[in-house]
Amino acid sequence: MESTSLVLSVVSIVNMVILGVLICIFGKMYGKTRAQLPLGMIVVAGMLFLHNVIGALAYFSMEEIFSHEIFPYMLGVGIAELAGLLIFLKITLD
Repeated sequence: MESTSLVLSVVSIVNMVILGVLICIFGKMYGKTRAQLPLGMIVVAGMLFLHNVIGALAYFSMEEIFSHEIFPYMLGVGIAELAGLLIFLKITLD
C-alpha cells in the first residue's frame, strides 16, 4: 500500500471512530428522551459513517487509480471533516 492511500485511509478510520462515538451518544439520548433531534443526528452520523467506510475501502482497493496530484485535496477534505467532527463531538459532550 502506498503511503498516500494509507494516510487517507487512516483519516477515514479516525472519522469513523468519532462518528461511532457520536452515534452511541445520540442513541442514548434518543433512548432516554424519544426526541426526534437525536434520531435525526443518528441518521446524519450514519450517512457520514457510510461515506467514510466507502472512502476507506476505495483507498485500500483502488490505490493504483488515484492520482498523486489530487492527494493534497483529498487529504484536506478528510482533515476538514475530522476537525468538524471533533468540534461536533466536543459540543455534544458539553
